Amino acid sequence: SSSAFKSSWLLFPLFKFYAPWCGYCKKLEPVWHDVGVELKSSGSPVRVGKMDATAYSGMSSEFGVRGYPTIKLLKGDLAYNYKGPRTKDDIVEFANRVAGPAVRALPSKQMFEHMMKRHNVLFVYVGGESPLKEKYNDVAAELIVYTYFFSASEEVFPESVTLPELPAVVVFKDGAYFTYDEYADASLSSWVNKERFQGYLQIDGFTLYELGETGAVCSKLKTLIQRVAKEYREHFNRDFQFGHMDGNDYINSLIMGEVTVPSVIILNTSNEQYFLPSEPIETMEQLVQFINGVLNGSAQAHGGDGFVQRIKRVAFDARSTIMSVFRSSPLLGCFLFGLPLGVISLMCYGICTAESDDGSDDMDALKREGLTDEEDEEDDEEEEEERQHAPELEGPEEGEHINVLLFCFFVFHITSPQSPSGTERSLPSLSSVLKVGRSVKPSNHASS
Repeated sequence: SSSAFKSSWLLFPLFKFYAPWCGYCKKLEPVWHDVGVELKSSGSPVRVGKMDATAYSGMSSEFGVRGYPTIKLLKGDLAYNYKGPRTKDDIVEFANRVAGPAVRALPSKQMFEHMMKRHNVLFVYVGGESPLKEKYNDVAAELIVYTYFFSASEEVFPESVTLPELPAVVVFKDGAYFTYDEYADASLSSWVNKERFQGYLQIDGFTLYELGETGAVCSKLKTLIQRVAKEYREHFNRDFQFGHMDGNDYINSLIMGEVTVPSVIILNTSNEQYFLPSEPIETMEQLVQFINGVLNGSAQAHGGDGFVQRIKRVAFDARSTIMSVFRSSPLLGCFLFGLPLGVISLMCYGICTAESDDGSDDMDALKREGLTDEEDEEDDEEEEEERQHAPELEGPEEGEHINVLLFCFFVFHITSPQSPSGTERSLPSLSSVLKVGRSVKPSNHASS
């Protein structure tokens, strides 16, 4: 069980849940080895391990493993899920941050300046014991996976930093500082989750869904977006996160389409809708107009999470998974997908080419034993001769059906009077006429 597993570790276990067939897991393996060496050599309390999630499916289910690879650090009764870039430095930094205290103290100005140089975003609680501090500690324990949290006195700040009241929660980023307003900014957790990003940053596939907007790299567009992020902070900061992304491979897979580079795109990660400008963005005014169009609903939305889009996403993800398996291990891909496909193909071929059993073998056996009636045999022989001499009937086309029916009714009318001998003939029944129509294909002579 997970409780017994946790109790067997004295320190902080950092585990990778993997699947043997997963190409991403194989790619992570050398990085994972380096992470273990780095943490052990630095004296970190974190211990590194890995677990085959397919062999220990019960344990994986208890820890909520939904994909591979999944990285989790266990701390007490909590399991912190790592969602950052899969590099040695990023994973080591995550492990040391989560394993340490949720809130770290800044006792001096020198320590504050040192942390400002190390971190792009810095959250600091200022003041004594208060309900705000309790909320701050709870938020820090929850969001320590993303950023650091500190506490300090007002004396450690530069003279340029002035706080309207204490206690206070302050975030330092982008060369400025911003104070949490309990009345205007709603919950502290939401405010921290929004402010933990720089005003403009580089985005990758791991951080994209933690944001609200993305774009492609171009020096001109980059400058425009940076200016809008700074000069229009009061207008757009609540709803948008600005940034850039190198290349378009990830964004292409996200929207299941092709985005030209450079380009500007706005992504709503809550419903997977995205917005593209109707014309190339060349000025800051065009960019602001485009963003306002998204806000007021005048910009056309693409994608979404509707039923059709979900079906397309399932098909796209399945295709991508199959292609990744073939790229990482062609032989394994042939075995996983080629073998079942071959078996199904053979089954379909056998069903389509199987001949129906008309009982002829059983009849031949009865004949050899002398168990059939002679009259039945003679009737069968006569019917067989008639079938051989009669023209082969294939499904007539639509026009041929009409000719046969017209011919039958024509015969019906000319044979309905009296016979040449003066005696009245009985008219053929309609069923017999139709039977003739179905069993005889008219010749050109008869139809004339």
